[in-house]
Amino acid sequence: MPNINLAIVGLGYVGLPLAVEFGKKRSVIGFDINVKRIGELRACHDHTLETETEELRTAKFLTFSNSPEDLRPCNVFIVTVPTPIDIYKRPDLTPLLKASETIGKVLKPDDIVIYESTVYPGATEEDCVPVLENFSGLKLNRDFYVGYSPERINPGDKEHRLTTIKKVTSGSTPQVADIVDALYNEIIVAGTYKAESIKVAEAAKVIENTQRDLNIALINELAMIFNKMGIDTEAVLTAAGTKWNFLPFRPGLVGGHCIGVDPYYLTHKSQALGYHPEIILAGRRLNDRMGSYVVSQFVKAMTKKRIHVDGARVLVMGLAFKENCPDLRNTRIVDIVAELKEYNCEVDVYDPWVSAEEAICEHGIGLIGQPKLATYDGVILAVAHNEFRTMGAEGIRSFGKAVHVLYDLKYVLAASSVDLRL
Repeated sequence: MPNINLAIVGLGYVGLPLAVEFGKKRSVIGFDINVKRIGELRACHDHTLETETEELRTAKFLTFSNSPEDLRPCNVFIVTVPTPIDIYKRPDLTPLLKASETIGKVLKPDDIVIYESTVYPGATEEDCVPVLENFSGLKLNRDFYVGYSPERINPGDKEHRLTTIKKVTSGSTPQVADIVDALYNEIIVAGTYKAESIKVAEAAKVIENTQRDLNIALINELAMIFNKMGIDTEAVLTAAGTKWNFLPFRPGLVGGHCIGVDPYYLTHKSQALGYHPEIILAGRRLNDRMGSYVVSQFVKAMTKKRIHVDGARVLVMGLAFKENCPDLRNTRIVDIVAELKEYNCEVDVYDPWVSAEEAICEHGIGLIGQPKLATYDGVILAVAHNEFRTMGAEGIRSFGKAVHVLYDLKYVLAASSVDLRL
């Protein structure tokens, strides 16, 4: 396929950087159903902060649209929509299937549809392809083709970018796999790895984050044990880290669009096949209850200082799921806020990175501006934003009353300067 007319469907944290990089080299239509998002991008502004204004301007072959009709001239479609879980922690393929429906209505013979969204092995061919076939009237590998190349975006990471992370690729036929691989090689400086099948590529993606989830769960459990022993967890991990093959994981809340979500895609498929995964789900259960554990430790520390918990004022510093990033997807800080409110605490949440409008819309949490001095009975440093690091222990403690508790979840401050560390 020498003459590729490319469309990127979904312009969030994954799709926009992809559209920008391709848009520097070839004609690309960036498509999203969010009219506000399209207007923002046409004005060269990205609220996710994954792309700079200048990057958007230099992508001279990139245009934006929210009209499905504009997709008709395209013959290669890359789908980069979210794949969340529902309230019962089951995969929610609605965005993926809706995107497939939109593409199916404009699909033509010899077109290729490439999926990047994280799914369980088999989802591309078993869930997405039937939708494409139904709405196009075409048949896979006779009339059209599919590929899968899992996203590896790390929001907020300015070092590991789209072009510097090796890309896994795959296709529904060997010839299509070669086309998909060659397409990505146009922009991926780090190179590509062509997987032997779409299912292998899907499985590779979902286990990347499952492995991280389990490693963090192990460290979280160790932190609970060491807390009972009165041993500083960070000191233990630093000592153990002097061995060359010790993995440098740290305890904490596991949120975001990948690590706290992807394992449920794998376990869902596993259970559908009759196998109940024990280790993966055990890790998920432990990580999911870390918010409750943090608050229980915090309340105990307040009680030891004779601070009345009922009605106490608490400042939670940070709402984003990770540092130096405005991303609120699946942030587990909300668990801490909810648990504190169960103790009838008055909770203020401060995060200079996050959109106040989005915090209300997504989680029903109102953000405050700069916290007032000498106001709080307790402060929880939940996200390691650079702004908080700059404040230091003295600056952060200035928000507390004469007697208060400072809990550092992210090892931002020295152990001697805080009351609790995870």
